[in-house]
Amino acid sequence: MTWQEASFSRMGAQLTGSAIRQMGILAAGRPDLISFAPGYPDPSTFAWQAYRDIADDLLRGGHEDTLQYGQTRGYAPLIEAVVPRLRAQGITCTSDEVLLTTGSQQAVDLVTRLFVDPGDVVLVELPTFTGAIAAFRSSGARLVGVRQEADGLDLAHLDAVLAAERAAGRRVKFLYVIPNFQNPTGGILSLAKRRALLDWSAREQVLIVEDDPYGDLWFPDVTRLDETRPIKADDADGRVIYLQSTSKTLAPTFRTAWVVAPTAVIARLDVAKQSADLCSSSLDQRIVHQAIVRGVLDRQLPLLRETYARKRDVMSRALSAQCADVAHWTPPRGGFFLWVVLPEGIDTRALLRAAIEAQVIYVAGAPFYVDGTGANALRLAFSAASASRIEEGIGRLAGVVRAAVGASAPSVPQAGR
Repeated sequence: MTWQEASFSRMGAQLTGSAIRQMGILAAGRPDLISFAPGYPDPSTFAWQAYRDIADDLLRGGHEDTLQYGQTRGYAPLIEAVVPRLRAQGITCTSDEVLLTTGSQQAVDLVTRLFVDPGDVVLVELPTFTGAIAAFRSSGARLVGVRQEADGLDLAHLDAVLAAERAAGRRVKFLYVIPNFQNPTGGILSLAKRRALLDWSAREQVLIVEDDPYGDLWFPDVTRLDETRPIKADDADGRVIYLQSTSKTLAPTFRTAWVVAPTAVIARLDVAKQSADLCSSSLDQRIVHQAIVRGVLDRQLPLLRETYARKRDVMSRALSAQCADVAHWTPPRGGFFLWVVLPEGIDTRALLRAAIEAQVIYVAGAPFYVDGTGANALRLAFSAASASRIEEGIGRLAGVVRAAVGASAPSVPQAGR
């Protein structure tokens, strides 16, 4: 160990890279490699000409603030444009209850910094988003998982976990959930359980952090719009902190997201953000603002739903044709991801080497779990690859899985959430 490494803080020494990002780096510059790893949007859906026109208008306008530092809380006209969109989702709020962030990852990080002391408990779904896990761990949180059922969180297990942590004398700060087309499972939390979670929050005095990057990407053939109603929409007491992003709908490069919370929380998040980056990009926020007020975002959403529903179908059909007897999955009702469970005893991290040799990659399941399980699961992103590459990639992956499992598996694994 070098003297520099010996100088790391406890948290600095414990930092680990994201499994998703590592797979993305591996795939970069490798056109031969079919990647189902990062949850990237399909670039063919980007509104390229609209963004060119908006950027041209903004830069030709010559307003000095376009390329200047901005307010920490964010570009005020964008906040004002976001508020009615939130109200259309059922979320009643004012501009004082909204803060813009540099992507929703920053929002997760800021909320964690605001509420979590080392040793405090954060409850998460089993499995959950690796980026959130990293943010929570960087604050020294104790992460405790709650099992999922077909319709979302197992509420009985949630009660049991909370009781056990409190009995041990630990403080539970919040529950982090992704209700709509969850990352990584693609699952959706039922409306009944959304209401039950609000009651639980009031009864137990535990905050809910609701992360909703995929809520707009519901598939009309299997999902009703009302089924994606945010938990925050029925929150009358400020018990829910709501996060939403434009990364999956407009483009990730704009790094524009927002937090909705009570004004006292927003004021503190504003201060926390000052020490993180002073402010998010003024140009990016102005482009997103114009994309909203010019109707670009609303025109994009039907295209996105159709595109990703079609890709989901391609991947699901390919899996059915080649892996039905050796894998289990549930076709998602929205979002970017398909979650696959292989027979017990298969370690998808160990399987990655063979997959890479076959020129296909995915994200292994274990990093999405905080309890050491999930070794036999994997996440496939169908969002970025073309239909032909999805079919080819599943063919390559099927060969790898069959070689590991054996040509005739004794049984199909049961769905595990």
